[in-house]
Amino acid sequence: MNWEEKNAEDGRLVILKELAAQVDGRLNEVSLMNVLDAFAIKRSRNWVRTQMRKLAELDAVRITEAGTVMIAQITSLGRNHVERREIIDGVSRPSDDA
Repeated sequence: MNWEEKNAEDGRLVILKELAAQVDGRLNEVSLMNVLDAFAIKRSRNWVRTQMRKLAELDAVRITEAGTVMIAQITSLGRNHVERREIIDGVSRPSDDA
């Protein structure tokens, strides 16, 4: 696995963890960009959208749109990955101390 792939998998985990921490399990792409920035994953809005779509393909999130803004909502599979009950290929595994 190259650095770009690892960075993308780590970013997807950060997205899932942050969605799992929300009361309603949802955040928009701009909020997710800010969270990723805090973890030193400073990427474009297009990159964040790509990761959101990949997570949707993996059934870890559902995506809706409000105008031009994408909103992700964590699914039970996504939550199970964060809680280490299931593993999703293409998303970094949570650490044991998470």
